[in-house]
Formats: sequence, structure tokens, C-alpha cells
Amino acid sequence: MRMLSPSAGGRLALPDGPPRRVAVLRALQLGDLLCAVPALRALRRALPGSEITLVGLPWAAAFARRFAHLVDAFVPFPGFPGLPEIEPDLAALPGFVREMQAMRYDAVVQLHGRGDITNVLVASFGARVSAGFVGKNAWCPDAARYAPWPDTGREIQRLLSLVDFLGIPRVGTALEFPLDGHECDEAAALLREHALVPGEFVCVHPGARLRSRRWPVERFAALAQRIADLGFRVVVTGGPDERALAARVAKDTPGAVDLAGRTSLGVLGALLCNARLLVCNDTGASHVAAAVGTPSVVLCCGADPWRFAPLDAERHEVLHEAVPCRPCAHECCPIGHPCALRLSLEHVAARVLRRLALRELGAPVRAIPAVDLARAGAR
Repeated sequence: MRMLSPSAGGRLALPDGPPRRVAVLRALQLGDLLCAVPALRALRRALPGSEITLVGLPWAAAFARRFAHLVDAFVPFPGFPGLPEIEPDLAALPGFVREMQAMRYDAVVQLHGRGDITNVLVASFGARVSAGFVGKNAWCPDAARYAPWPDTGREIQRLLSLVDFLGIPRVGTALEFPLDGHECDEAAALLREHALVPGEFVCVHPGARLRSRRWPVERFAALAQRIADLGFRVVVTGGPDERALAARVAKDTPGAVDLAGRTSLGVLGALLCNARLLVCNDTGASHVAAAVGTPSVVLCCGADPWRFAPLDAERHEVLHEAVPCRPCAHECCPIGHPCALRLSLEHVAARVLRRLALRELGAPVRAIPAVDLARAGAR
């Protein structure tokens, strides 16, 4: 194990040196975790010899494996009353807290949010010190290690403000999305199977976890047809539970390829590396595109259009209509979905077609190696 400098870790440092076992709570969805990558990268650089454990929703075990260069271990979070991400497993909570206490962490970092509920939760883990954010109405366990929650700004920058507060140097603001060779090979096979040429297809992603966050599927279908009319192939993507949405978009689009439910998250990332553009709702796919450098047009319905927007506003365009009820956490909009319906097909199509005409922004800029079709084809 690499030796730690006694001053490593900034305000996380303990009287006897840097913390050797650190837990980070960020029990949220894909886009939220990707936005936390720059903060995790800073922690990793500051604590190279520490064991860093991500505490997240059960699905995030796969995230922890993908980002093994940033986190060393993973503990599934069973939910907690008042946190909306998953229905809490109340029977599992006592055992979860006992497990966290038994780990005897030196430090716990609350990277989840403003701390109204989670500050009490992380205090129950029994670490020697804890750090995080504190909102106006939240309990503050330690004034020296809890930063005021910033109510404005991009999520990436909000999370990095805690890094700054703790005296830990930043290591850039860029996102990452590492891919392995198998994922690239699977993507290459799909490109060959459907005769897709890198840089000459557009990914359209019509799904989102909440229906209130989705632009109308019939508008996605009409947009896909216009993209095809320009000579670009359309690839419709989504998870297994979004197959019906994808089928509606693909069925009347000439040459469309429906891959919803046919790719893992990593294979989707490899496909996006070779796409000309991604058009999607404000969902995790947007952050994957930002991480691999593929330009995007993001249709923001319900969410805060600024908080989760990619930092590179030249490469990524977020379209939205101003409504007073943002941000919205409803599954279905109770007032007629004005944030989505006011975002017209004509306006979106004009912005997408403009993006496709910009050669300098159209070509994929890959943060990781592109799919090597020649190598994969020779296997």
C-alpha cells in the first residue's frame, strides 16, 4: 500500500494521520453518480492509500466496479424514510447500520445532498469524523467539516464545493466513463450487424425514469423521421423497460435500428462514442454522452435545466420551457405537462438539425478509445 502523507486529506485528516477507511454516501441514480466523479477523483488523489467505500443504491454495485480506480468497495443502501429514490427496506435498516458501525470507518463523507435527512444517518455510522453538506434546516454534526449546501450552480460544481471546503485539491471537472474491451467488441458487433458507420448515425433515447421527465414519444418519433430524411441513420436506445417507447419511435423511421433492451450500459457508452449526436431526455444517457465526448441535445422536462446540464454548453445543448413548478418530482404531471408540451417539435428539430450541420461539433470526440472495427472484425 502506498504511504500517506500526514497532511493528506485536508480537513478529513485525523490527529494520528489521514483516514485509512473512508465511506462516501451517494445513494442516487446514474446521472447523479456520474456528476460525483470529479469529487470522487479528488478524494482518490488526496487519499491514495485509503480504502474508499461507496454507499449507494443496489444498482450502483456495477458503477463501483466500473470506477474501481476511484472506489475500492461498495455497500448497498436499503433506503431510508423520507428519501425518495427507493422504497426503504425498514427491516434491513438496523442490520445496515450495524454493518456500517462494525466497519469502524475513520471518516464518512455525506455527498448525497443538503443533509436534511442524511446527516443524521451518516452520524449513526459511528465513524471517527464525518463531513458533508448542511442545508439551512439540516443538523450539522461538525461545523469544521460540513460545508453550506449551494442552492445554485451545476451539480458537478456543487459537489466540488465540498472538496474545496475540506481543503482537498480538485483534479479537474471532466466526467469519465471507462469501457472494457468486451463492451467495445459488443458495440462493434452491433455496428457491423446493422451496417452503422461511425459519425453517421444519431442516437435517440426517448425514455426517462419518471414519466414527467419525458418529452412526448410521438414528438420523438417525428423528430427521428426528420433526422432520417437528412440521410443519418437513427439508433433508438433505452433500457428493457423502455422497449415500448423505443418501438414507437423506430417503427415509422426509415432505416432505424431499435436497440432498446439489447445493450448493457457499457455497450451503450461504446455506441455513443461513435454516434454523431445524442438526442435524449434529461436522464443518465445525457451524462454518459458528456463523459465520452459525444455532442447532445437534451430535452429537459420537469427537472432543473441548469443543475444537471453538462458543463460544456458548446457541445451539449439543453432545451427547456420556463414553468414555475420546476423542479418536479411527480411520476406523472398533475397539471397537463406544460414543460414538455410547450417544447415544440419545430423548435427541437431546428436545434437538432443545426447541430447535425456543425461539422466541427458533429464528429465524436472520444474520452476513451473508439470501437476498433478492424480489430473486432478480425476476431
